[in-house]
Amino acid sequence: MDVGEEVRVEAVPYCCSTFDGGEVASRSLVRRNRKTRSLSTSSASSSEYRRTQSLHGPSPVTTFGPKACMLQNPHAVMHIQDPASQRLTWNKPPKSVLVIKKIRDASLLQPFKELCVFLTEVKDMIVYVEKKVLEDPAISGDENFGAITKKFCTFREDLDDISNRVDFIICLGGDGTLLYASSLFQESVPPVMAFHLGSLGFLTPFKFDTYQSQVTQIIEGNAAIILRSRLKVRVLKENWEKKARVDEKGIILTNGDMETSRKSVQYQVLNEVVVDRGPSSYLSNVDLFLDGHLITTVQGDGVIVSTPTGSTAYAVAAGASMIHPNVPAIMITPICPHSLSFRPIVVPAGVELKIMLSRDARNTAWVSFDGRKRQEICHGDSITITTSCFPVPSICFRDPVNDWFESLAQCLHWNVRKKQNYLSSEDEEF
Repeated sequence: MDVGEEVRVEAVPYCCSTFDGGEVASRSLVRRNRKTRSLSTSSASSSEYRRTQSLHGPSPVTTFGPKACMLQNPHAVMHIQDPASQRLTWNKPPKSVLVIKKIRDASLLQPFKELCVFLTEVKDMIVYVEKKVLEDPAISGDENFGAITKKFCTFREDLDDISNRVDFIICLGGDGTLLYASSLFQESVPPVMAFHLGSLGFLTPFKFDTYQSQVTQIIEGNAAIILRSRLKVRVLKENWEKKARVDEKGIILTNGDMETSRKSVQYQVLNEVVVDRGPSSYLSNVDLFLDGHLITTVQGDGVIVSTPTGSTAYAVAAGASMIHPNVPAIMITPICPHSLSFRPIVVPAGVELKIMLSRDARNTAWVSFDGRKRQEICHGDSITITTSCFPVPSICFRDPVNDWFESLAQCLHWNVRKKQNYLSSEDEEF
């Protein structure tokens, strides 16, 4: 079976509403309004619903940016690439690189300048830098570095599209720089090399001490990569406006009637989608649907929907388990739920989640995406979440497994404790 084929499971009594805004059957909408759970669906109605997509989620793309792709493993079984054997290769030699630096961080000025000089002068690369980085007085006021900055290509976030211009990305800073790099690319993401120059560094495995040899190795295409899955999030908002008409004299008249229009925005999220109660003192009250069926109502401070990469971020602080990034899954974690039995759960990567404000909610909710783009969610609005087919190809220092456990030990101090003393034979007698 080819991995790109659509798998249909005929025996599972679930229906899946389409992610692109297609309407589900009216019968399904009636059941949703009644808040009936899919677990209690009768056998008579089970034959009416069939899954139309695989629980494994979409197959991730294997081309990253204009020139990078995954090295094909000739020993792969059934065309399924073993995550442990995923390696970077180039269709053509890379010529352009995006350098992302934490804004106005004095400790990063010298590494940033050294790296840019090496890339432009030694490697003859085209360097892309965000325009606001060069507006830093510490950079713009450096006359010696000015000759290098004139060779840079600059861009502005949300205004300039660089998706087909950058061959790979180098991040200088903490985990936030990698999250920011992900947000710049809504489709295929170039390979990302992240240097640990920030506070935590869970997603940044490279040390800057030997950057020249490490960058050279990447340019030559000799590196392991890990595909960090992202969430494709679609926010559908209902806007209510008063109807207006114009009389013969051109005067705008309103009669108090309201009309609604829908606005849709889409995001690619690497860590998590967080829905919370915002500034309100009331509990958050949102309905959570899975493949068109209401599975629960979240009452508490909120809910986190995260990727395996995001499981070691906000989710783990809220009591979730830590999941390796190669595991295809979506994690649902409540934030301070008003129920002792509401535990975090892991669902297959191929499901479609939908979050809406409950009809009897006392207040609105707020949503953020990787800690950014925070916005209010009102009655009638919806948040639809699925696994994206555009992952972030993160370049490994060693390999996906060793890098992950190294981060657990060094950054989160996982299972660090003072060892128990040895018990001698004399002590055993007492």
